[in-house]
Amino acid sequence: MSTIALAGPISSKAAAIKITGSLGKPSKMPGLSYGISAALCKVGAALAQVEGSTCEGCYALKANYQYPSVKAAHAKRAAGLTDPRWTEAMVYLIRSSGETYFRWHDSGDLQSFQHLLNIVSVAEQLPGVSFWLPTREKGLVNQYIRAFKAFPANLVVRVSAAMIDSAAPAGFQHTSTVHHEQAAEGYMCPAQFQGNKCRDCRACWDSSVSNVSYRKH
Repeated sequence: MSTIALAGPISSKAAAIKITGSLGKPSKMPGLSYGISAALCKVGAALAQVEGSTCEGCYALKANYQYPSVKAAHAKRAAGLTDPRWTEAMVYLIRSSGETYFRWHDSGDLQSFQHLLNIVSVAEQLPGVSFWLPTREKGLVNQYIRAFKAFPANLVVRVSAAMIDSAAPAGFQHTSTVHHEQAAEGYMCPAQFQGNKCRDCRACWDSSVSNVSYRKH
């Protein structure tokens, strides 16, 4: 049986996927995505138990996300996060795809400061790709800003509000909120009016958009 050699530079999709797991291609949005189990969320796991929070009834803990194949894919990706060649493998997969938009964590969230540093490194090595990272791990984001001042221009890190109908988190350049009974703050996601798809909207990846507000669903 043949094996995949990982000693030299990564030069195949199979070798990269052996490290990172596969990437997703959501039908709702442009480009590619990456996710791990929402059960691994740090802040999100606590918020999921709070009534009225943006994590209550988390979509990524239900429906299709509970299929054995999806759980297995999430587990493989999570296991690869500590591999020293994760960044190299991720850069290879995204670059070879030819896609120019990428969403981090359509399920799950940052696991550590090193995880965030690795994502930044991927963005730095792929300046032609627009990256969007939604996160509730504002402590990790603050830690990065204190150390490095700013994220790469092609990486929009949106700190998500903890509660539905609450104001955007203060002190961050890019944020997101969820509206239900209150009016949307900032730019209102148009997906609800267009079949729950982005279509030609790219606000989440747009660094000129301070806050994106999503309707509760």
